[in-house]
Amino acid sequence: MILYALTIFTSAFLLFLVQPIMAKQILPWFGGSAAVWATCMVFFQMALLAGYAYADFTTRHLTHRRQVILHVALLAISLLVLPITPDAAWKPSGEDNPSWRILGLLTLTIGLPYFILSTTSPLLQSWFARSFHHAIPYRLFALSNLASLLALLAYPFLVEPWITTRMQSIAWSVFYAVFICLCGYAAIASMRGAGHDDKAAADAAQPEAAPGAGIQFVWMTLAATATFLLLAVTTHITQNVASLPFLWIIPLSLYLATFILCFDHPRWYRREVFLLLVAVLLPLMAWYSDSLNLKLVIPMYLLGLFACCMFCHGELAHIKPAPRHLTRYYLMISVGGAVGGLLVGFGAPYLLNGYFELAIGLTGCALLLAYRTYRLAWWALVGSAAVVGATAWGGGKAIDHQMANSRLMMRNFYSVIKVRDNDEPTPFRSLVHGGIMHGGQLMDPQYRLRPSSYFGTTSGYGRMFASLPDAPRKVGIIGLGAGSVIAYGRKGDTFRFYEINPQVVDVARREFTFMTDTPAKIEVVLGDGRLSLEREPDRQFDVLAMDAFSGDSIPMHLLTREAMQIYLRHLKPGGVIIFQATNRFINIAPIVASLANEFGMASVLISDSPESEEGPDYWTSSTDQVIVTSNRALLQSEKIRSAATEIAIPAGFRVWTDDFNNLVRVLK
Repeated sequence: MILYALTIFTSAFLLFLVQPIMAKQILPWFGGSAAVWATCMVFFQMALLAGYAYADFTTRHLTHRRQVILHVALLAISLLVLPITPDAAWKPSGEDNPSWRILGLLTLTIGLPYFILSTTSPLLQSWFARSFHHAIPYRLFALSNLASLLALLAYPFLVEPWITTRMQSIAWSVFYAVFICLCGYAAIASMRGAGHDDKAAADAAQPEAAPGAGIQFVWMTLAATATFLLLAVTTHITQNVASLPFLWIIPLSLYLATFILCFDHPRWYRREVFLLLVAVLLPLMAWYSDSLNLKLVIPMYLLGLFACCMFCHGELAHIKPAPRHLTRYYLMISVGGAVGGLLVGFGAPYLLNGYFELAIGLTGCALLLAYRTYRLAWWALVGSAAVVGATAWGGGKAIDHQMANSRLMMRNFYSVIKVRDNDEPTPFRSLVHGGIMHGGQLMDPQYRLRPSSYFGTTSGYGRMFASLPDAPRKVGIIGLGAGSVIAYGRKGDTFRFYEINPQVVDVARREFTFMTDTPAKIEVVLGDGRLSLEREPDRQFDVLAMDAFSGDSIPMHLLTREAMQIYLRHLKPGGVIIFQATNRFINIAPIVASLANEFGMASVLISDSPESEEGPDYWTSSTDQVIVTSNRALLQSEKIRSAATEIAIPAGFRVWTDDFNNLVRVLK
């Protein structure tokens, strides 16, 4: 018993520890997008499905001895791919499909070890049931989920703050080799456990009709709904704050906790309590699914996710089969997980115009609630119908709000972008990322090249450009948006944009006229700005601007020591780096100021809060921008000095690096 428990615990711990390890390493390669984690989850779910399918097939079609021989051989072969370090050759060029590249990278890097780990829990539980006919193996499933939860909680608190990403990969590989020894020993020991090498004899000891297609479909649907909601909630949170392991782990931990509780003992799932809780929370979550008040909605989403997963996994535990059929049971659970992951990770970005999956998932959960409760009593039927109606109405309202007044709306791997036209107080066209305006243009011909939105003449951009010498300028900008910064372009200037999202480039050219109206020379490089600069020869920019933030989500790989080294290589002596620091949830200024201090540069914060309520100036937005330069004389110019404020860096604040960053310390 102890050997089985220890092996399953170790496999589950490594299975879930490798997820944030790999995701964090490749996140900067793909623009820090929230979709990176969703795509990684698709891979993890598909690999888990493959592992469970293998366990189900071998258990049903091979004798125990042949199972052991095959599995021990695979264990040995998997050692050949260690250590698990992603090859830099997988870094994207900017023109390929990032989803397929991520899947290919993960398959070749950790595919076989992850598959082996995925097989462990169902396979060893099957061997356990074969050896100990009167023991119930399902608590081993709860144990595996406990190990998974501990791995997730350990990563942000015990691993990420102290161990470099490379050392994380090496340490994981060492512990994986230890697991191989444990699993191999458990496999061999199972052959002499009870002496039942004949599969038919073991099955005969637990006679029960095989589960039908209907109950298997219910297993799959319950699992798919829980996974769908997990990824939809995670996407909603990370797209508005930052795509970081810390924020991925919270929802996933709640998801795993419900597995632990529901499969440990029936007492944890009080059906009447959770049915009522889900019935109340589903309409509320749908109603607020378009809200950007994260202090209100994040706790609501997390509580709702927990309640919905308790419902799904509690119902799963309630209708679990006899141990004889556990591999098929786990297989259908993994099929459901894969379906839910595929729908959110692959289906949503390419089939939906906006972030509609949360509203869809909530409505789907409401329908599932109605299906599982309508037979209880007449009032349960009425109540479930009311929950479905209220949830669908709230979700529809949220979708309508996202689409309202949109001239154009489109979505891909990186983001949702919308173009909106406003007529009052003067015609203005804006580009919106998620729920946040990301530049815009005054449409009156006399104002079309007038800087607006976050780039007004009194903003950090405006004051910085006004203070530069009157000479041709080379300007690099990470993030194109609507191209609003081009309003500062003059004849002889060169503006070179680095934009990761090809849809943004297309929209900027079709829906806005900055790129055609300006007398400056315009260059566009498709791909992640940091990776592109890393590959390019020195550009000798007079100005390098960081404006790559989609909505309120911050690509953290652009704010590290390693990123700053790349920027400085491309900057002229005395040149300027300007960071867009406007954000409702993260205080970016101290991060930038600490980087400036690290490299012996000065930094100031420019906060601009225009108050015009009429005319073109109405479309000048409140904004915060940080100017960084070694040219202290520039910072003493009247335009900058009159609006500049010093940036307070908290005591003991650690410079951010690719390996170490602390989101908690900069949350507002």
